[in-house]
Amino acid sequence: MDAFDAQAESTGKPAGRSLPVSVKGVVFDDRDRVLLLRNPRREFELPGGRPEPGESYQQCVVREIEEEAGWEVVAGPWLDEWVYEPLPGRRVRIVTYGCHLAAGSGAVRLSDEHSDGGLFAVAELPGLPLPGGYARSVAAWAGHPARTRPDTAS
Repeated sequence: MDAFDAQAESTGKPAGRSLPVSVKGVVFDDRDRVLLLRNPRREFELPGGRPEPGESYQQCVVREIEEEAGWEVVAGPWLDEWVYEPLPGRRVRIVTYGCHLAAGSGAVRLSDEHSDGGLFAVAELPGLPLPGGYARSVAAWAGHPARTRPDTAS
């Protein structure tokens, strides 16, 4: 981890930049459907949020998925990152991780942060209001060798 990544991990902001960071998780259920949540802009997104002080990105994504969907997960490998502009003039650095669903997690229990959520097959994603970066992360995790072998997740 270089100084840029170390500062980003500890503060939630990239070194020398003012962009906030949102850490998102890609998690599939036991029927090979990905969890997506609908935000106030009526887009679907991956569950996640901003790291708390001293919290690693992987710790953040585990906490956020539990808070937003009631699912226990184990964070796996980094998948992707990009800058997203959800509203004109508001940019955020999105960082995504593949996640493994813990046994017995049960049904999704949405928090107040999202109006709706669902479980979707990868083939359904092109018809959804889903930003391209999220779709790219889902595709990356769907084909990742560590997704089916959690012992190799890092």
